[in-house]
Amino acid sequence: MTQPMPSASPRATSPNYGLRRAVVAGGVVAVALGALYLGMVAFTSSDVPAGTTVFGVHIGGMSRDEAVTTLTKGSAKTAKSDLSATVAGKHLALDPVEAGLSLDADATVDSVAGRTWNPLTLITRVGSDQVVTPVAQVDAAKLAALTTSVAADVDDAAVEPRIVFSGTAPKVQAGRDGLRLDRTAAGNALIRAFLTRASVALPVLTTSPTVSTAQARDAVVAARLAVSAGIAVHAGSITATLTPQVIASALAYSGVSGTLVPTLDGAKLRAAIAPALTTVEVPGHDATWDVSSGSPVVVPSRVGRGVDPAELATAVAGVLGRTGSARSVTAPIGAIDPTLTTAQAQALGITEKMSSFTQHFPYAAYRKQNIGQAAKYINGKLLRPGDTFSMNDTIKERTPANGYTVGFVIGAGGIFKEDLGGGVSTATTTIWTAAFYAGLQRVHTQAHSIWISRYRAGLEATVAWGSFDMKFRNDTPHGVLITTVMRDTSLTVTMWGTKAYDKVTAVSGPRTDVRPFKTEYDTTSACHAQSGEPGFGIVVTRQFYRAGKLVRSEPIVTRYQPSPQVECRTDPTKPKPSASPPAPSPSVSAKPA
Repeated sequence: MTQPMPSASPRATSPNYGLRRAVVAGGVVAVALGALYLGMVAFTSSDVPAGTTVFGVHIGGMSRDEAVTTLTKGSAKTAKSDLSATVAGKHLALDPVEAGLSLDADATVDSVAGRTWNPLTLITRVGSDQVVTPVAQVDAAKLAALTTSVAADVDDAAVEPRIVFSGTAPKVQAGRDGLRLDRTAAGNALIRAFLTRASVALPVLTTSPTVSTAQARDAVVAARLAVSAGIAVHAGSITATLTPQVIASALAYSGVSGTLVPTLDGAKLRAAIAPALTTVEVPGHDATWDVSSGSPVVVPSRVGRGVDPAELATAVAGVLGRTGSARSVTAPIGAIDPTLTTAQAQALGITEKMSSFTQHFPYAAYRKQNIGQAAKYINGKLLRPGDTFSMNDTIKERTPANGYTVGFVIGAGGIFKEDLGGGVSTATTTIWTAAFYAGLQRVHTQAHSIWISRYRAGLEATVAWGSFDMKFRNDTPHGVLITTVMRDTSLTVTMWGTKAYDKVTAVSGPRTDVRPFKTEYDTTSACHAQSGEPGFGIVVTRQFYRAGKLVRSEPIVTRYQPSPQVECRTDPTKPKPSASPPAPSPSVSAKPA
């Protein structure tokens, strides 16, 4: 007898049974995952996740406040260690404090502290160490100042093509590209160097001349015509001739809107025909001061009659492109009024010596020439009330045409190099110190990047053409006359006017944050050995007195980078003798008058 087959359970044969089992299993997994998730959240509930380090400082598992305190203390040395950078093939070690970069410990800890519900963040936190990139505080003004200082050594302006004369034969002197530090990108790179402690490359851009060599060649055609023959000058009853040689010496070309434009030096043209003008001219001069007695005495002005150099240059420029008898001009003879009359000079109230300062320096031929040339430009400079003195404007660009030669200057990383105008910072320091003791208003001064021992620390200044200047303002109601006396090993600058204060003194604070110098080795033929100097910070306070009472104080803060010791070597084991910049001499203090 056949037994009936057992019937299947309705639950087992239900089409939804498998789905229900999957749902139940999924629910179990979800509960397990949820428990794991909540466990991970609980595990990471500490303010700072375990295994967290910043700048090599372990702050994992700490409360927020503990982590901030630990990080601040533990990273202090790292945060102040030099930044490593390269620019234009040179290595730089830059002070992060001077760059305005510091660790923001609060923001850094806040970026990782506290409970998180983000599952991806939880996965990275549990069971793994975290090396956290810190958050930086940036003083934008200081960072910009440092990049400007670096740019002063890196920037090399494009040179425009020129037309130069060999006798009266013009030819093109080709221009060349220049380099310019990308200051914004360089600042960002230094921030990156601070955060990562890795060496960075500071980007440099190429700059091109505005005038092409082809355009300069076109201008040669006009230059040939300009000096093809002499030019007759009629002045009153006399006629004088400007020779082609004189015209060539006074003729220059400058780039304007992509073309070379000719300009004439009227003073040179007038000087060339001056002997012929003696019968029709009456010399005049401005009022000035005689200070030989130790007190300024006004020397009266005098109105003259003669040929004005600017008018002569304008007239001659108008006929440079002509030929034959058309190369002739008439130069009117008229009154030449002084730019400073006797009455104006007397009204300026220049009655006494305000201050005098002498800066000594070791003798070097380049120093004598460059400091002496700057002193010539400064001597006799008059500041009317409210005028601002600009060192760069006064002593002009440091070029051979302006009377300067090659000497030693401070280069990138505090290493001396040769460049035009080496030594003019001595003139800058001398005139600023005299202005300091005269009580004149400081507009902008920038100390050397490293300390040079012949200068008083914190009371010195330097300049760089096209990058930064030294400026002070005559904020007195009287005029200020500046005179210079140049010697082989010293420069004296004296300010004459009317004192606004009975006495001005300089009080130096202690040296702080002293940092040792490093030794660097140079295997190039251009090496110049130098001794090292520590870096430090210092505050010099200018104090102003009236009637024996202190009426005002002005602190001036300066930070010097360490100056590396440089040794010249052809190989790592054998030192190479090398000439070095003349050793700095001890500074000689000069008291204000």
